[in-house]
Amino acid sequence: MSEASSDSAVKSKEGRGANAMGPKEIYSAIARDLEAARSNKTFKYEVPIESDQAAVVDAAGKICVMLASNNYLGLANHPRIKAAASYGLDRYGYGMASVRFICGTQKIHLELEEKIASFLGMEAAILHSSCFAANEAFFTALMTGDLGVKDYRDIIYSDQLNHASIIDGIRLVRQATKKTDLKAYKHNDLDDLRTALKENASKNYRMSVIATDGVFSMEGESADLKQFVDIAKENDALLFVDESHSTGVLGATGRGTPEHCGVHGKIDVITGTLGKALGGAAGGFIAGKKELIDYMRQKSRPYTFSNTVPAPIVCASMEAFKMLEEDNHLVQKLHDNTAYFRKEIKNAGFTILEGDHPIVPVMVGEASTAQDMSNELLEEGVYVKGLWYPVVPEGEARLRCQISAAHSTKDLDLAIDKFSKVGKKLGVI
Repeated sequence: MSEASSDSAVKSKEGRGANAMGPKEIYSAIARDLEAARSNKTFKYEVPIESDQAAVVDAAGKICVMLASNNYLGLANHPRIKAAASYGLDRYGYGMASVRFICGTQKIHLELEEKIASFLGMEAAILHSSCFAANEAFFTALMTGDLGVKDYRDIIYSDQLNHASIIDGIRLVRQATKKTDLKAYKHNDLDDLRTALKENASKNYRMSVIATDGVFSMEGESADLKQFVDIAKENDALLFVDESHSTGVLGATGRGTPEHCGVHGKIDVITGTLGKALGGAAGGFIAGKKELIDYMRQKSRPYTFSNTVPAPIVCASMEAFKMLEEDNHLVQKLHDNTAYFRKEIKNAGFTILEGDHPIVPVMVGEASTAQDMSNELLEEGVYVKGLWYPVVPEGEARLRCQISAAHSTKDLDLAIDKFSKVGKKLGVI
């Protein structure tokens, strides 16, 4: 850099103020922040797996019982799922190199969307690259158009512990329009929700949307959707439910929280993922009334500007739904394994958050304890991750165990034995 250029850069920086950061300062600040996370034991480390995703995996040079995966039905490496993905690759190719509305729609995409809608008791569905993208798409697509009403305000009632994708979707629409209000009601507190709806009844909102997770991913706790359906109907509100941790998991036939609560087919909007119980790869969806889904095809920016879901994933997902429709043995095995693990981990002396979902949070208190326990368990042959603030409230760090239909009783007994050993060593029990 010439002397003149150097002088110019200095003057430019001086003119930006005392808090100005150039690239050098930015990277230094980032390094300090990362070091603080390491020192506080809140740095998130990735542990590479050297096998397929299964009940037992090869990780960090050890054979470990996997208790950290969303592979609820054990389909991630199931022979039928792998065969369907292989067929999709051979028959339809690796990718479409296009978004859907240009030249990225194959017949199988439409068939999968029809299958999703039918399985969930909805009129129609639309695929997205992930449920995160679907959730961001829903709020912004629906609430940024005037729909023939020029002077309006909308309101969203959102559970305080809803998934980050719902939070981000709400943030996006509020920033985009400046016409959307938010009421973050207390977690799973239907009285607080009813109070907020009553207080806002006279405000002449154009659109009211109630948004909740079907199952809250950090707690393994379900929403009482029967009451939500009644509340939404009483208040002329649209009910939105994220079923990412529920589809294929809850209900006698795996149709999710609505089936579990006896309101299958009565939810206005369901979003979900193909990347957890339904094979564990990628892809998400929005399901609802046909008019709404057609509108999403026109207005969803993540749909319009993202490549289509690849054929191997589409074909494997179709096979996953087919397996669920054939019988419910995997769902029942998952429920049985979950009940067994919940009972025995409590018998070992641990405190868990109660429920019937295969997400079983084992409470340990502080972030440092969660990280230490996770590391010690890995050494003992149990792969489980700690979660701490800001993902969960301060002082409520936990190890989130996730049970699979693929686990054997022997797998679960080994995990509980190792939990007991490490828990005693670290003073958790």
